[in-house]
Amino acid sequence: MAKSTKSKDVEMWRPKKNEGVEYEPWQRLTLMRVEADTRSQLASRRHRLDHTLAVARTSEHLAVLYGVDPFLARLAGLLHDWDKVVPKDELIARAQYFGIDMGVPLESVEPLLHGMVAARELPERYPHIPHEVWHAIACHTSAAEDMNPLDMVLFVADGIEPLRRASEGIQHTRDLVGKVSLEDVFWNAFVGGIIFVLQTGRYLYPHTIEIYNTLAANRARRAR
Repeated sequence: MAKSTKSKDVEMWRPKKNEGVEYEPWQRLTLMRVEADTRSQLASRRHRLDHTLAVARTSEHLAVLYGVDPFLARLAGLLHDWDKVVPKDELIARAQYFGIDMGVPLESVEPLLHGMVAARELPERYPHIPHEVWHAIACHTSAAEDMNPLDMVLFVADGIEPLRRASEGIQHTRDLVGKVSLEDVFWNAFVGGIIFVLQTGRYLYPHTIEIYNTLAANRARRAR
């Protein structure tokens, strides 16, 4: 029964490939190249590769739904976990090399570093990919005070992709898709992530509180 339920859930949340998207030939070639590179990069971690491909599809789906560039969204999804295969000590060393300063020992926030490091490493490999993609990848784990629609699409897609086990919070975010604004879907995912960290007794990145307060104040101003 559980297997059947999971399969049904996956099908419900698996966007169709290129659903209604007419990519230019050069965009299709770029996506094919980046996907091939990603498959090679993550080949040793099948679960991570499956997650990445699901995030790419879900990002594209959300982009189409909310009027965001689906090409950039799919690229961000394909590349967001590029450095997840890097050993922890090496990832921290790379973060130090790039001068990433989190205000706390990097060992405390190692799970947040892979996107930030990739956003600094990969532009040399893919110089034609716009800066917006790297910004989305850099903040897909921590969020930021200046989240733009592409950032929100990747953040949400990472949390609700179809292979992720549906906790109560994740399912609530999924239920909001297409019914409320992208900003509200993101807010629900962001707050749900904080609640999860608190409930599981994990380390809460101190700057998360500042991000929350800034975003909350912005939401309050828009609601006036």
